[in-house]
Amino acid sequence: MTGRVRPLGFSWPVLVGLAALAAPRVVLHDLDLVREGTPVNALLVFGPLACWLAAVLWRRPPRPFLTVVVLGALYGVFLAAGHQVLWDAAFGGAGPSLGGNLADVDPAVQEVLLRAAAVLSSLVTGVVVGVLTGAVAVLLCRFVPARDRDPAA
Repeated sequence: MTGRVRPLGFSWPVLVGLAALAAPRVVLHDLDLVREGTPVNALLVFGPLACWLAAVLWRRPPRPFLTVVVLGALYGVFLAAGHQVLWDAAFGGAGPSLGGNLADVDPAVQEVLLRAAAVLSSLVTGVVVGVLTGAVAVLLCRFVPARDRDPAA
């Protein structure tokens, strides 16, 4: 297995680890411990993406765009899981509810619908973050010279 080519350039545990770098922001945000617009929030938002880009520039996977899209999708899974686990804490125990004509729907059904929408939204967000960051990765791979891998050459 040593000489095996990895189409994503990294093993699955490394990909999961890189995606998990973005998980602390989910927890801190849902617990209202970090606010949007602060330097700490910016670090938690952009730091993991910078790490993804640095890893891609360092490793030069054969398909950098796909690699980062997969990282984004994995991040979306962390985002969805974090929001579900911290649902009550994020909403102060009183979860959101549907309005208008749907306000009469059983509250348990409303919660299932809203949680499902949150999962879908999280997954889409993760993939979109991966697509945008993947586009940056492709540009960087084109314009930033690769490091010399063979010091004897």
